[in-house]
Amino acid sequence: MNSFKVIFDRDTWQEIFGSIAKNKTRTVITVIGVLWGIFIYIALSGAAKGLDNGFERQFENIAMNSMFIWAQRTSIPYEGFKIGRSIELKLSDIEYLKQRVPEIQYIAPRNARGVFGGTSPLVSRNNKSSNFNVYGDFPVYTKIATKKIYDGGRFINEEDNKYSRKVCVIGERTQTELFEKDENPIGQYIKIDNIYFQVIGIHKFVPGGGFETDGDIFIPFETFRKLYNTGETVQWFTVAAYDNADAVDVENKLKATLKRIHRVSPDDERAFGGFNLGEVFTKIYGFSKGMTLLSLIVGIATIIAGVIGIGNILLISVKERTKELGVRRALGATPSEVRNQIILESVFLTLIAGIIGIILGALVLAGINAGTQNLTDFPYTNPTVPISFVLGALAIMIFLGTLIGLIPAQRAVSIKPIDALREE
Repeated sequence: MNSFKVIFDRDTWQEIFGSIAKNKTRTVITVIGVLWGIFIYIALSGAAKGLDNGFERQFENIAMNSMFIWAQRTSIPYEGFKIGRSIELKLSDIEYLKQRVPEIQYIAPRNARGVFGGTSPLVSRNNKSSNFNVYGDFPVYTKIATKKIYDGGRFINEEDNKYSRKVCVIGERTQTELFEKDENPIGQYIKIDNIYFQVIGIHKFVPGGGFETDGDIFIPFETFRKLYNTGETVQWFTVAAYDNADAVDVENKLKATLKRIHRVSPDDERAFGGFNLGEVFTKIYGFSKGMTLLSLIVGIATIIAGVIGIGNILLISVKERTKELGVRRALGATPSEVRNQIILESVFLTLIAGIIGIILGALVLAGINAGTQNLTDFPYTNPTVPISFVLGALAIMIFLGTLIGLIPAQRAVSIKPIDALREE
């Protein structure tokens, strides 16, 4: 009850502000220490969150635990086969991989023309033509890498593959270059390498999806096989592992299984290539968590140093106000009233410094956000700090302010009125 009385007592606050006014420079310098600590914590935590958000935005359309596997050439002779043998992935590999690697959630075989240094097929309509990359895909691919299709269209489905339909999904740039501005491409026909295909959808291009572009054309995998006579050959597998699976371990199992299928030495590290997005994400999140932990450690250490400085100021203040405190005690002030006033002053200075630090940190993060908002190619956006982190930091500061205030408060209470009145 006495604590609340002290908090709302006008005379108490007049004495607190009077004490601060007597030591302006010293108080400001010490308060800056606390301010700087919370500022570092907010700025670094927000920066780490911005990195998280940036990579999530950059790869929002592809499964976090995904990877790409492709075949190359052998580098070790094995079972009578010479070095440099060219390996080809097959559609039949899929079932064997699913049986041997249970961590696989989805696996999509893919073929393409125009990527990896190849010549893009000629695509034409009426008197307009251009070269675009063409992909042969199964519908399962969209479970790994989402394709945003504009209203009125759709992606390739199972029926398209079953009957090898000559249908395609075109990109935004394809639409711009082959169709008139106000013309609806859905249901219209284009020619891919002189074969007519009906447009069934237009996909929205989102940067960050790997090597794909805004002009890509997707056709059914089975249609691609017949168009380019690829048979059972697959250029690469796009694989999504379950969320709780270790992406690196899954990649190793996939390559080991493929080596058994294609009679490749278990020690051959060059026969199969791969790119593991799951591993990249794990490293990014590890770095982000490290930054958050670092900001917490540095911030709290700086705050503690600043709070100790505030405690030192109050000790000096108590010494300078010895006579004043003696008069108050002689006039009937209880030890708890004196103690609560000193603690309140400590908490007040700490809290004010913390609030200013939070505001400055928020302003810096807002500036960074404004500067990176339109940078779609840069994996960084919306650097924010969860409100729970801010409230937690303020709670820690109130606790530390109270704790450090106990030392000068106890010193003030220990002063005997008669001794204080004799102080010159």
